[in-house]
Amino acid sequence: MTDPTAKKLALITGASRGIGAATAELLAAAGWHVILTARTETELAQVDDRIHAAGGTATIAPFDLADGDAIDRLGSAIGARWGRLDALILNAALLGTLAPVPHLNLKEWDKLVAINLTANMRLIRAADPWLRQAPAAAVVAVTSSVATVPRAYWGGYAATKAALENLVQTYGAEVGNISAIKTHIVDPGATRTKMRASAYPGEDPARLKPPEDAAKLIVAAVTG
Repeated sequence: MTDPTAKKLALITGASRGIGAATAELLAAAGWHVILTARTETELAQVDDRIHAAGGTATIAPFDLADGDAIDRLGSAIGARWGRLDALILNAALLGTLAPVPHLNLKEWDKLVAINLTANMRLIRAADPWLRQAPAAAVVAVTSSVATVPRAYWGGYAATKAALENLVQTYGAEVGNISAIKTHIVDPGATRTKMRASAYPGEDPARLKPPEDAAKLIVAAVTG
């Protein structure tokens, strides 16, 4: 059996279902070892089972991205076991309640910022030493069109996605000339996910592309 530490290594957030799970399965099928993070251990285990059943390898790391110390511990564990990271895929996000800006709930706003922005900054910070050790590394931020095209009632989610895009692009500008790290912003478009169903409850999901199609865009950015 191939030693997982000899494979290319990807860390994928929000990997228990939807686009994150599909991305993990595609990368594993292409020979990568994937680290899967999400809050729900049972769902992560199901993705892990599918990957192993298909002949791939994976490691699950269930925790809440609001736990910054857990992010730091994961970064240290990656360094200790693998000594490098070939891809960081920032997929996890919260939608929040769609509401006019003056009506945004302050506690929910803080949670959106914590998960959609601050957690991703901490992930980049924790992963940076190990991304620099890879022969060629990729950081991918999964975003939405509302980050650049304002849409009424989407202010909380859109603002955090716009900030995430800027954060990742800034990081790319900082490391682009001094490392082999490349940054990518991927907008998968309308996709059949739980978040999409929450935002558009009356929409026919059969008319949307499956998560596997969105995952292909992410994998192309990572491997291209």
